[in-house]
Amino acid sequence: MARVTVEDCIDKVDNRFDLVLLAAHRARLIAAGAPMTVDRDNDKNPVVALRELAEDKVTSDEIKEDLVTSLQSQLDMDEPDEAEGLAAEKADLPEHDTVSEDDLLKALQQSGMAPLSPSNK
Repeated sequence: MARVTVEDCIDKVDNRFDLVLLAAHRARLIAAGAPMTVDRDNDKNPVVALRELAEDKVTSDEIKEDLVTSLQSQLDMDEPDEAEGLAAEKADLPEHDTVSEDDLLKALQQSGMAPLSPSNK
């Protein structure tokens, strides 16, 4: 049965190596609990995966996409543009009131932390 299934699948997938990779991945998904799209008919998971590919119940592109995402160790995230990033950074910073030097000096003198200036000596 599997030999016939491979012959049925070879026109759906570019080459036999890709077919083996995709069928193996789909068989692992079935073993992990993914729903089957064809009847099992007492077949093992690799044969069921090949039958799904042969009957176009699952496309090779779907399995390829799932295989690639399962092998990725780092997720792709869109990074914001520089202008958006700078605007976001500025939005996160608290706004400060502008204080003149005289007002700052008076506030420091009142708190006892004023530096000695030539006029204070």
